[in-house]
Amino acid sequence: MLPKKVVSGYPLLLGYLGYFLMMIGMIILIPLLIILFYPEDAGESKYFIIPGVVAIIIGYLLSLILRGKETAKLDRHQDILLIFLIWIVAIFISAFPFILSGNYSFTQAIFESTSGFSTTGLTVVDVSITSKTFLFFRSLLQFIGGVGLVLVLTSAISDKYGMKLYHAEGHNDKLLPNLAKSARLILSIYSIYIIAGSILYTLFGMSFFDAINHAIASVSTGGFSTKVASIGYYQSFPIEVITMVLMLLGSTNLIIHLLIFKTKFKKAFHHIEVKFLIFITLIFLPIITLSFMQSTGDTFLYSLRLGMFQFVSSITTTGFQTVDQFSGLPHIINYSVIILMVIGGGIGSTSGGIKQYRVGLLLKNLFWNIRDKMSHQRTIHTNYIQKFGKDVEIAPEEAQNNQSFILLYLLILAFGTLIFNIYGYTLEESLFEFASALGTVGLSIGVISYNLVPVLLWVTTWGMLMGRLEFYIIIMAFSKLMIDLTKKKV
Repeated sequence: MLPKKVVSGYPLLLGYLGYFLMMIGMIILIPLLIILFYPEDAGESKYFIIPGVVAIIIGYLLSLILRGKETAKLDRHQDILLIFLIWIVAIFISAFPFILSGNYSFTQAIFESTSGFSTTGLTVVDVSITSKTFLFFRSLLQFIGGVGLVLVLTSAISDKYGMKLYHAEGHNDKLLPNLAKSARLILSIYSIYIIAGSILYTLFGMSFFDAINHAIASVSTGGFSTKVASIGYYQSFPIEVITMVLMLLGSTNLIIHLLIFKTKFKKAFHHIEVKFLIFITLIFLPIITLSFMQSTGDTFLYSLRLGMFQFVSSITTTGFQTVDQFSGLPHIINYSVIILMVIGGGIGSTSGGIKQYRVGLLLKNLFWNIRDKMSHQRTIHTNYIQKFGKDVEIAPEEAQNNQSFILLYLLILAFGTLIFNIYGYTLEESLFEFASALGTVGLSIGVISYNLVPVLLWVTTWGMLMGRLEFYIIIMAFSKLMIDLTKKKV
Protein backbone atom coordinates (compact mmCIF):
# COMPACT_ATOMS: atom_id res chain seq x y z
CA MET A 1 0.00 0.00 0.00
CA LEU A 2 1.46 3.33 -1.06
CA PRO A 3 1.92 5.96 1.69
CA LYS A 4 -0.42 8.94 1.55
CA LYS A 5 0.99 12.12 0.11
CA VAL A 6 1.70 14.76 2.75
CA VAL A 7 0.38 18.24 1.94
CA SER A 8 2.35 21.14 3.40
CA GLY A 9 3.16 24.80 2.86
CA TYR A 10 0.90 26.94 0.66
CA PRO A 11 -1.08 24.00 -0.79
CA LEU A 12 -2.03 23.11 2.78
CA LEU A 13 -3.02 26.71 3.44
CA LEU A 14 -5.18 26.80 0.28
CA GLY A 15 -6.82 23.51 1.20
CA TYR A 16 -7.80 24.81 4.62
CA LEU A 17 -9.00 28.05 3.04
CA GLY A 18 -11.27 25.96 0.81
CA TYR A 19 -13.06 24.48 3.83
CA PHE A 20 -13.49 27.96 5.31
CA LEU A 21 -14.77 29.30 1.99
CA MET A 22 -17.49 26.65 1.87
CA MET A 23 -18.65 27.63 5.35
CA ILE A 24 -18.61 31.33 4.47
CA GLY A 25 -20.82 30.50 1.50
CA MET A 26 -23.26 28.71 3.78
CA ILE A 27 -23.36 31.73 6.11
CA ILE A 28 -24.27 33.98 3.16
CA LEU A 29 -27.23 31.70 2.38
CA ILE A 30 -28.67 31.93 5.93
CA PRO A 31 -30.54 35.26 5.31
CA LEU A 32 -32.71 33.41 2.77
CA LEU A 33 -34.61 32.03 5.78
CA ILE A 34 -35.95 35.55 6.36
CA ILE A 35 -37.79 35.32 3.05
CA LEU A 36 -39.99 32.59 4.57
CA PHE A 37 -41.35 35.22 6.98
CA TYR A 38 -41.16 38.19 4.61
CA PRO A 39 -42.05 36.81 1.13
CA GLU A 40 -42.00 40.32 -0.32
CA ASP A 41 -38.18 40.02 -0.18
CA ALA A 42 -38.16 36.96 -2.48
CA GLY A 43 -36.79 39.01 -5.37
CA GLU A 44 -33.59 39.60 -3.40
CA SER A 45 -32.78 35.92 -2.98
CA LYS A 46 -30.50 35.94 -6.04
CA TYR A 47 -28.22 38.48 -4.36
CA PHE A 48 -27.34 35.87 -1.74
CA ILE A 49 -27.67 32.63 -3.73
CA ILE A 50 -25.10 33.61 -6.39
CA PRO A 51 -22.16 34.52 -4.09
CA GLY A 52 -23.08 31.82 -1.58
CA VAL A 53 -23.15 28.99 -4.13
CA VAL A 54 -20.04 30.26 -5.95
CA ALA A 55 -18.14 30.40 -2.64
CA ILE A 56 -19.19 26.83 -1.81
CA ILE A 57 -18.11 25.54 -5.25
CA ILE A 58 -14.72 27.29 -5.19
CA GLY A 59 -14.20 26.19 -1.61
CA TYR A 60 -14.99 22.59 -2.51
CA LEU A 61 -12.51 22.61 -5.38
CA LEU A 62 -9.78 24.01 -3.11
CA SER A 63 -10.58 21.45 -0.41
CA LEU A 64 -9.79 18.65 -2.91
CA ILE A 65 -6.12 19.54 -2.36
CA LEU A 66 -6.40 17.83 1.05
CA ARG A 67 -8.82 15.04 0.10
CA GLY A 68 -7.38 11.62 1.02
CA LYS A 69 -4.00 13.07 1.96
CA GLU A 70 -2.11 13.60 5.19
CA THR A 71 -1.59 17.16 6.38
CA ALA A 72 1.64 18.54 7.76
CA LYS A 73 1.92 21.33 10.28
CA LEU A 74 1.43 24.86 9.07
CA ASP A 75 4.77 26.58 8.53
CA ARG A 76 5.94 29.30 10.89
CA HIS A 77 3.45 32.20 10.89
CA GLN A 78 1.24 30.52 8.28
CA ASP A 79 -1.51 30.30 10.89
CA ILE A 80 -1.42 34.09 11.05
CA LEU A 81 -1.49 34.32 7.26
CA LEU A 82 -4.43 31.89 7.12
CA ILE A 83 -6.42 34.01 9.59
CA PHE A 84 -5.76 37.14 7.54
CA LEU A 85 -6.84 35.39 4.33
CA ILE A 86 -9.98 34.05 6.02
CA TRP A 87 -10.97 37.57 7.05
CA ILE A 88 -10.19 39.08 3.63
CA VAL A 89 -12.09 36.34 1.79
CA ALA A 90 -15.05 36.54 4.19
CA ILE A 91 -15.29 40.31 3.80
CA PHE A 92 -14.90 40.12 0.01
CA ILE A 93 -17.51 37.39 -0.53
CA SER A 94 -19.96 38.96 1.94
CA ALA A 95 -19.77 42.26 0.07
CA PHE A 96 -21.31 40.74 -3.07
CA PRO A 97 -24.96 40.74 -1.91
CA PHE A 98 -24.61 44.52 -1.47
CA ILE A 99 -22.93 44.90 -4.87
CA LEU A 100 -25.44 42.69 -6.71
CA SER A 101 -28.33 44.71 -5.28
CA GLY A 102 -27.14 47.60 -7.45
CA ASN A 103 -27.41 50.08 -4.60
CA TYR A 104 -23.77 50.12 -3.51
CA SER A 105 -20.40 50.51 -5.15
CA PHE A 106 -17.58 48.02 -4.55
CA THR A 107 -16.02 50.40 -2.02
CA GLN A 108 -19.28 50.89 -0.12
CA ALA A 109 -20.00 47.15 -0.11
CA ILE A 110 -16.55 46.27 1.26
CA PHE A 111 -16.98 49.02 3.86
CA GLU A 112 -20.34 47.63 5.04
CA SER A 113 -19.11 44.04 5.10
CA THR A 114 -16.00 45.01 7.08
CA SER A 115 -18.10 47.04 9.49
CA GLY A 116 -20.27 43.98 10.09
CA PHE A 117 -17.55 41.39 10.62
CA SER A 118 -15.45 43.77 12.73
CA THR A 119 -18.57 44.56 14.86
CA THR A 120 -18.05 48.28 14.25
CA GLY A 121 -21.48 49.44 13.15
CA LEU A 122 -20.50 52.40 10.98
CA THR A 123 -22.77 52.23 7.97
CA VAL A 124 -23.53 53.61 4.52
CA VAL A 125 -26.90 51.81 4.44
CA ASP A 126 -30.14 53.78 4.75
CA VAL A 127 -32.01 51.39 7.05
CA SER A 128 -35.30 53.21 6.47
CA ILE A 129 -35.50 51.85 2.91
CA THR A 130 -33.53 48.62 3.30
CA SER A 131 -35.22 45.20 3.15
CA LYS A 132 -35.55 42.89 6.14
CA THR A 133 -33.25 40.38 4.43
CA PHE A 134 -30.35 42.83 4.20
CA LEU A 135 -30.95 44.18 7.71
CA PHE A 136 -30.74 40.65 9.11
CA PHE A 137 -27.67 39.92 6.97
CA ARG A 138 -25.87 42.87 8.58
CA SER A 139 -26.77 41.59 12.05
CA LEU A 140 -25.63 38.08 11.13
CA LEU A 141 -22.22 39.43 10.10
CA GLN A 142 -21.90 41.10 13.48
CA PHE A 143 -22.83 37.93 15.33
CA ILE A 144 -20.23 35.90 13.41
CA GLY A 145 -17.58 38.59 13.82
CA GLY A 146 -18.36 39.14 17.49
CA VAL A 147 -18.24 35.50 18.53
CA GLY A 148 -15.10 35.09 16.45
CA LEU A 149 -14.97 34.40 12.75
CA VAL A 150 -12.33 31.74 13.28
CA LEU A 151 -14.23 30.14 16.18
CA VAL A 152 -17.31 29.72 14.02
CA LEU A 153 -15.34 28.27 11.11
CA THR A 154 -12.60 26.18 12.73
CA SER A 155 -14.69 23.04 12.87
CA ALA A 156 -13.37 22.57 9.34
CA ILE A 157 -9.91 21.62 10.60
CA SER A 158 -8.35 19.75 13.49
CA ASP A 159 -9.10 20.76 17.04
CA LYS A 160 -5.42 21.39 17.72
CA TYR A 161 -4.96 23.79 14.82
CA GLY A 162 -8.39 25.30 15.39
CA MET A 163 -7.56 26.37 18.93
CA LYS A 164 -4.22 27.73 17.72
CA LEU A 165 -5.97 29.83 15.08
CA TYR A 166 -8.60 30.99 17.57
CA HIS A 167 -5.91 32.30 19.91
CA ALA A 168 -3.96 33.79 17.00
CA GLU A 169 -7.08 35.74 16.00
CA GLY A 170 -6.66 37.75 19.20
CA HIS A 171 -8.64 35.71 21.75
CA ASN A 172 -6.56 35.27 24.90
CA ASP A 173 -9.33 33.64 26.90
CA LYS A 174 -8.90 29.93 27.56
CA LEU A 175 -12.32 28.75 28.62
CA LEU A 176 -11.75 25.07 27.89
CA PRO A 177 -8.76 23.25 26.40
CA ASN A 178 -10.94 21.70 23.69
CA LEU A 179 -11.99 23.93 20.80
CA ALA A 180 -15.29 22.18 20.13
CA LYS A 181 -16.32 22.45 23.79
CA SER A 182 -15.15 26.07 23.93
CA ALA A 183 -17.14 26.85 20.78
CA ARG A 184 -20.30 25.27 22.19
CA LEU A 185 -19.88 27.09 25.50
CA ILE A 186 -19.25 30.50 23.89
CA LEU A 187 -22.10 30.11 21.41
CA SER A 188 -24.41 28.93 24.21
CA ILE A 189 -23.60 31.93 26.40
CA TYR A 190 -24.16 34.46 23.63
CA SER A 191 -27.27 32.66 22.36
CA ILE A 192 -28.83 32.73 25.84
CA TYR A 193 -28.19 36.47 26.09
CA ILE A 194 -29.61 37.10 22.60
CA ILE A 195 -32.76 35.04 23.27
CA ALA A 196 -33.32 36.68 26.67
CA GLY A 197 -32.70 40.14 25.20
CA SER A 198 -35.07 39.51 22.30
CA ILE A 199 -37.85 38.43 24.66
CA LEU A 200 -37.39 41.46 26.90
CA TYR A 201 -37.26 43.84 23.95
CA THR A 202 -40.52 42.38 22.63
CA LEU A 203 -42.20 42.72 26.02
CA PHE A 204 -41.36 46.43 26.06
CA GLY A 205 -42.70 47.28 22.61
CA MET A 206 -40.21 46.27 19.92
CA SER A 207 -41.35 44.21 16.99
CA PHE A 208 -39.96 40.67 17.01
CA PHE A 209 -37.71 41.37 14.01
CA ASP A 210 -36.25 44.54 15.55
CA ALA A 211 -35.82 42.76 18.89
CA ILE A 212 -33.69 39.97 17.41
CA ASN A 213 -31.52 42.38 15.42
CA HIS A 214 -30.93 44.73 18.34
CA ALA A 215 -30.20 41.86 20.74
CA ILE A 216 -27.59 40.47 18.33
CA ALA A 217 -26.07 43.91 17.77
CA SER A 218 -25.97 44.63 21.53
CA VAL A 219 -24.33 41.37 22.60
CA SER A 220 -21.87 41.46 19.70
CA THR A 221 -21.17 45.12 20.61
CA GLY A 222 -21.77 45.84 16.94
CA GLY A 223 -24.37 48.58 16.97
CA PHE A 224 -26.14 48.01 13.65
CA SER A 225 -29.72 49.20 14.15
CA THR A 226 -32.87 48.75 12.12
CA LYS A 227 -33.79 52.37 12.85
CA VAL A 228 -32.16 55.58 11.64
CA ALA A 229 -32.34 57.06 15.13
CA SER A 230 -30.87 53.88 16.66
CA ILE A 231 -32.15 53.06 20.17
CA GLY A 232 -33.24 56.69 20.50
CA TYR A 233 -36.09 55.89 18.11
CA TYR A 234 -38.00 54.06 20.84
CA GLN A 235 -37.78 56.75 23.54
CA SER A 236 -38.11 53.96 26.10
CA PHE A 237 -36.15 53.80 29.35
CA PRO A 238 -36.72 50.01 29.78
CA ILE A 239 -35.37 49.37 26.27
CA GLU A 240 -32.34 51.53 27.05
CA VAL A 241 -31.68 49.58 30.27
CA ILE A 242 -31.96 46.24 28.46
CA THR A 243 -29.56 47.51 25.79
CA MET A 244 -27.02 48.72 28.37
CA VAL A 245 -27.08 45.37 30.16
CA LEU A 246 -26.58 43.46 26.91
CA MET A 247 -23.77 45.79 25.82
CA LEU A 248 -21.98 45.34 29.15
CA LEU A 249 -22.38 41.56 28.92
CA GLY A 250 -20.93 41.57 25.42
CA SER A 251 -17.93 43.67 26.44
CA THR A 252 -17.06 41.57 29.49
CA ASN A 253 -14.42 38.84 29.40
CA LEU A 254 -16.08 35.44 29.04
CA ILE A 255 -14.15 34.05 32.00
CA ILE A 256 -15.90 36.65 34.19
CA HIS A 257 -19.21 35.29 32.91
CA LEU A 258 -18.21 31.80 33.97
CA LEU A 259 -17.13 32.98 37.41
CA ILE A 260 -20.50 34.71 37.90
CA PHE A 261 -22.38 31.62 36.69
CA LYS A 262 -20.45 29.62 39.31
CA THR A 263 -21.36 32.29 41.95
CA LYS A 264 -17.68 33.14 42.41
CA PHE A 265 -18.54 36.83 42.68
CA LYS A 266 -15.49 37.80 44.73
CA LYS A 267 -13.11 36.49 42.08
CA ALA A 268 -15.12 38.16 39.33
CA PHE A 269 -15.14 41.60 40.96
CA HIS A 270 -11.47 41.42 41.92
CA HIS A 271 -10.45 41.26 38.27
CA ILE A 272 -8.39 44.25 37.09
CA GLU A 273 -10.83 45.12 34.27
CA VAL A 274 -13.87 45.18 36.55
CA LYS A 275 -12.07 47.52 38.95
CA PHE A 276 -10.87 49.68 36.07
CA LEU A 277 -14.39 49.94 34.64
CA ILE A 278 -15.70 51.15 38.01
CA PHE A 279 -12.82 53.65 38.17
CA ILE A 280 -13.47 55.24 34.77
CA THR A 281 -17.23 55.23 35.39
CA LEU A 282 -16.70 57.39 38.46
CA ILE A 283 -14.62 59.80 36.37
CA PHE A 284 -16.47 60.09 33.05
CA LEU A 285 -20.13 59.51 33.93
CA PRO A 286 -20.37 62.66 36.12
CA ILE A 287 -18.56 64.72 33.44
CA ILE A 288 -20.90 63.59 30.65
CA THR A 289 -24.03 63.89 32.83
CA LEU A 290 -23.26 67.40 34.03
CA SER A 291 -22.36 68.46 30.48
CA PHE A 292 -25.76 67.25 29.25
CA MET A 293 -27.45 69.19 32.06
CA GLN A 294 -25.62 72.37 31.18
CA SER A 295 -26.11 72.12 27.41
CA THR A 296 -29.72 70.87 27.25
CA GLY A 297 -31.18 72.30 30.45
CA ASP A 298 -32.73 68.93 31.28
CA THR A 299 -33.17 67.58 34.80
CA PHE A 300 -30.37 65.69 36.51
CA LEU A 301 -32.16 62.34 36.19
CA TYR A 302 -32.81 62.72 32.45
CA SER A 303 -29.24 63.93 31.90
CA LEU A 304 -27.99 60.93 33.86
CA ARG A 305 -30.10 58.69 31.61
CA LEU A 306 -28.55 60.25 28.49
CA GLY A 307 -25.07 60.23 29.98
CA MET A 308 -25.23 56.64 31.19
CA PHE A 309 -26.34 55.29 27.81
CA GLN A 310 -23.72 57.19 25.81
CA PHE A 311 -21.06 56.18 28.36
CA VAL A 312 -21.92 52.47 28.18
CA SER A 313 -22.25 52.52 24.39
CA SER A 314 -18.81 54.15 24.08
CA ILE A 315 -16.84 52.07 26.59
CA THR A 316 -18.33 48.81 25.31
CA THR A 317 -17.56 49.95 21.72
CA THR A 318 -21.13 49.15 20.64
CA GLY A 319 -22.16 52.39 18.97
CA PHE A 320 -25.87 52.62 19.80
CA GLN A 321 -27.04 56.12 20.67
CA THR A 322 -30.02 57.95 22.11
CA VAL A 323 -29.00 61.45 21.02
CA ASP A 324 -29.73 62.84 17.56
CA GLN A 325 -26.28 64.14 16.62
CA PHE A 326 -22.92 64.17 18.38
CA SER A 327 -21.95 67.12 16.20
CA GLY A 328 -24.29 69.34 18.21
CA LEU A 329 -23.04 68.27 21.63
CA PRO A 330 -20.53 70.14 23.81
CA HIS A 331 -16.87 69.45 23.00
CA ILE A 332 -16.26 67.95 26.44
CA ILE A 333 -18.84 65.21 25.77
CA ASN A 334 -17.35 64.37 22.37
CA TYR A 335 -13.79 64.26 23.69
CA SER A 336 -14.93 62.13 26.63
CA VAL A 337 -16.57 59.73 24.19
CA ILE A 338 -13.36 59.67 22.12
CA ILE A 339 -11.30 58.67 25.17
CA LEU A 340 -13.81 55.96 26.07
CA MET A 341 -13.82 54.61 22.50
CA VAL A 342 -10.02 54.45 22.55
CA ILE A 343 -10.01 52.57 25.88
CA GLY A 344 -12.64 50.04 24.80
CA GLY A 345 -14.00 46.95 26.52
CA GLY A 346 -12.58 43.81 28.05
CA ILE A 347 -10.09 41.38 26.58
CA GLY A 348 -11.75 38.11 25.60
CA SER A 349 -15.01 39.88 24.74
CA THR A 350 -16.71 41.06 21.56
CA SER A 351 -15.62 44.69 22.05
CA GLY A 352 -12.76 46.65 20.54
CA GLY A 353 -10.43 49.50 21.52
CA ILE A 354 -7.08 49.22 23.28
CA LYS A 355 -8.92 47.14 25.92
CA GLN A 356 -9.37 47.87 29.61
CA TYR A 357 -6.80 45.27 30.67
CA ARG A 358 -4.04 46.97 28.69
CA VAL A 359 -4.90 50.47 29.92
CA GLY A 360 -5.19 49.20 33.50
CA LEU A 361 -1.81 47.48 33.20
CA LEU A 362 -0.30 50.68 31.77
CA LEU A 363 -1.51 52.69 34.77
CA LYS A 364 -0.26 49.99 37.14
CA ASN A 365 3.13 50.03 35.44
CA LEU A 366 3.27 53.81 35.76
CA PHE A 367 2.59 53.45 39.49
CA TRP A 368 5.27 50.76 39.81
CA ASN A 369 7.86 52.97 38.09
CA ILE A 370 7.12 55.91 40.39
CA ARG A 371 7.19 53.62 43.44
CA ASP A 372 10.54 52.12 42.43
CA LYS A 373 12.11 55.55 41.90
CA MET A 374 10.98 56.66 45.35
CA SER A 375 12.04 53.43 47.07
CA HIS A 376 15.47 52.51 48.40
CA GLN A 377 17.77 51.27 45.66
CA ARG A 378 18.19 47.88 47.36
CA THR A 379 14.45 47.35 47.65
CA ILE A 380 13.15 44.73 45.23
CA HIS A 381 9.46 44.71 44.35
CA THR A 382 7.47 42.02 42.62
CA ASN A 383 4.72 43.46 40.46
CA TYR A 384 1.29 41.85 40.61
CA ILE A 385 -2.14 42.50 39.20
CA GLN A 386 -5.41 40.87 40.15
CA LYS A 387 -6.60 38.66 37.31
CA PHE A 388 -9.82 36.71 37.82
CA GLY A 389 -9.43 36.96 41.59
CA LYS A 390 -5.82 35.81 41.68
CA ASP A 391 -2.57 37.73 42.09
CA VAL A 392 -0.65 37.29 38.83
CA GLU A 393 2.97 38.37 38.51
CA ILE A 394 3.70 40.68 35.59
CA ALA A 395 7.08 40.18 33.94
CA PRO A 396 8.90 43.27 32.62
CA GLU A 397 8.63 41.87 29.09
CA GLU A 398 4.82 41.74 29.30
CA ALA A 399 4.66 45.33 30.55
CA GLN A 400 6.96 46.43 27.72
CA ASN A 401 4.91 44.58 25.07
CA ASN A 402 1.79 46.20 26.48
CA GLN A 403 3.29 49.67 26.16
CA SER A 404 4.42 48.91 22.60
CA PHE A 405 0.90 47.88 21.59
CA ILE A 406 -0.64 51.03 23.06
CA LEU A 407 1.97 53.22 21.37
CA LEU A 408 1.31 51.54 18.02
CA TYR A 409 -2.45 51.95 18.50
CA LEU A 410 -2.08 55.68 19.21
CA LEU A 411 0.26 56.18 16.23
CA ILE A 412 -2.25 54.55 13.86
CA LEU A 413 -5.03 56.62 15.44
CA ALA A 414 -3.01 59.78 14.81
CA PHE A 415 -2.27 58.78 11.20
CA GLY A 416 -5.92 58.04 10.39
CA THR A 417 -7.02 61.25 12.07
CA LEU A 418 -4.51 63.21 9.97
CA ILE A 419 -5.92 61.80 6.72
CA PHE A 420 -9.46 62.85 7.68
CA ASN A 421 -8.11 66.25 8.66
CA ILE A 422 -6.38 66.65 5.28
CA TYR A 423 -9.77 66.16 3.60
CA GLY A 424 -11.14 69.22 5.38
CA TYR A 425 -12.68 67.89 8.58
CA THR A 426 -11.93 69.50 11.93
CA LEU A 427 -9.60 67.81 14.42
CA GLU A 428 -12.57 66.87 16.61
CA GLU A 429 -14.51 65.37 13.71
CA SER A 430 -11.46 63.53 12.36
CA LEU A 431 -10.42 62.13 15.73
CA PHE A 432 -13.96 61.12 16.64
CA GLU A 433 -14.59 59.31 13.36
CA PHE A 434 -11.31 57.40 13.15
CA ALA A 435 -11.31 56.58 16.87
CA SER A 436 -14.73 55.04 16.29
CA ALA A 437 -13.46 53.00 13.33
CA LEU A 438 -10.22 51.85 14.96
CA GLY A 439 -12.03 51.01 18.21
CA THR A 440 -14.74 49.15 16.21
CA VAL A 441 -17.36 51.34 17.90
CA GLY A 442 -19.72 52.71 15.26
CA LEU A 443 -20.59 56.09 16.74
CA SER A 444 -20.37 58.90 14.19
CA ILE A 445 -20.17 62.64 14.48
CA GLY A 446 -21.78 62.90 11.04
CA VAL A 447 -18.84 62.30 8.72
CA ILE A 448 -19.42 58.70 7.62
CA SER A 449 -22.20 58.62 5.04
CA TYR A 450 -23.24 57.07 1.74
CA ASN A 451 -21.64 59.97 -0.18
CA LEU A 452 -18.31 60.04 1.68
CA VAL A 453 -15.32 60.13 -0.68
CA PRO A 454 -13.98 56.62 -1.47
CA VAL A 455 -10.51 57.39 -0.06
CA LEU A 456 -11.93 58.01 3.41
CA LEU A 457 -14.17 54.95 3.17
CA TRP A 458 -11.07 52.84 2.44
CA VAL A 459 -9.11 54.47 5.27
CA THR A 460 -12.01 53.75 7.62
CA THR A 461 -12.30 50.18 6.30
CA TRP A 462 -8.65 49.47 7.03
CA GLY A 463 -9.03 51.13 10.41
CA MET A 464 -11.91 48.80 11.30
CA LEU A 465 -9.98 45.73 10.14
CA MET A 466 -6.80 46.71 11.99
CA GLY A 467 -8.77 47.46 15.13
CA ARG A 468 -10.50 44.07 15.03
CA LEU A 469 -7.36 42.04 14.29
CA GLU A 470 -5.18 44.22 16.55
CA PHE A 471 -2.45 45.08 14.00
CA TYR A 472 -0.02 42.25 14.61
CA ILE A 473 -1.96 39.73 12.53
CA ILE A 474 -1.94 42.09 9.55
CA ILE A 475 1.70 43.08 10.03
CA MET A 476 2.87 39.47 10.44
CA ALA A 477 0.73 38.24 7.53
CA PHE A 478 2.22 40.80 5.14
CA SER A 479 5.71 40.09 6.50
CA LYS A 480 5.23 36.36 5.90
CA LEU A 481 4.10 36.99 2.31
CA MET A 482 7.00 39.35 1.59
CA ILE A 483 9.56 36.92 3.04
CA ASP A 484 8.18 33.99 1.02
CA LEU A 485 8.04 36.05 -2.19
CA THR A 486 11.62 37.21 -1.64
CA LYS A 487 12.77 33.60 -1.15
CA LYS A 488 11.11 32.54 -4.42
CA LYS A 489 12.81 35.35 -6.35
CA VAL A 490 16.19 34.38 -4.90
